[in-house]
Amino acid sequence: MKKIELIHSPALLPWYNLQGKTVVVIDILRATSTMCVAFHTGVNKILPIASPDECKMFKDFDFIIAAERNAVKVPGFDMGNSPFEYENPFLAGKNIAFTTTNGTKAIKMAKAMEPYKILIGSFLNITALANHIITLDKDLVLLCAGWKDKYNLEDTLFGGALIDKLLAHFEIEDDAALSAHCLFLQYQNNIEEIVRKSSHAKRFTLLHVQTDDVSFCLQQDLYSFVPEMDGEYIVNYFGLTH
Repeated sequence: MKKIELIHSPALLPWYNLQGKTVVVIDILRATSTMCVAFHTGVNKILPIASPDECKMFKDFDFIIAAERNAVKVPGFDMGNSPFEYENPFLAGKNIAFTTTNGTKAIKMAKAMEPYKILIGSFLNITALANHIITLDKDLVLLCAGWKDKYNLEDTLFGGALIDKLLAHFEIEDDAALSAHCLFLQYQNNIEEIVRKSSHAKRFTLLHVQTDDVSFCLQQDLYSFVPEMDGEYIVNYFGLTH
């Protein structure tokens, strides 16, 4: 039986082997959730970028440039990292250069370790994601983007929810995956209530964000597709956009 590991933070990646494994990058609030919204809207491809300065250069190559740091849109960019921004029909067929505090960093670090595939995970596509992982039949690593290399609640909780959908086909390999699954089992009936107590959710409140990104990102199975890395880009190969 294939195995599941979970990594609480990209800072722990040097202690893991990703080569030949399926990796799911998880940044529930908000990068991987926002990417799913973008592909539902019809975005062509997303280029994850390490820094705002590098991202800004892609404006000259007909990319929409999007940057977020510390949960706030970076001045001078077309877009930030709220899922509601990416519901704009104008984005259909466009390419986006995208950099965020945690999610794109995790993607770039994982890619450098030569996994079999990198998939984009969110509650918005959790069942499609689980079904796709099963068909790949590879050992699985769930990489939580965390917050500035630290543990965060919502990514780990999602990891536990995904593990719960995979237990008939995978076995839990490490204590991190086991604890994530236990966390989900404890809070599966009140996920939003516990996530709203998290530091990241409180950060949005302090910033007086006008949209309820937390509630949106915790919706399950809005989409039946799975974005994945193809070379340097994230694309939507698996399933339909609507």
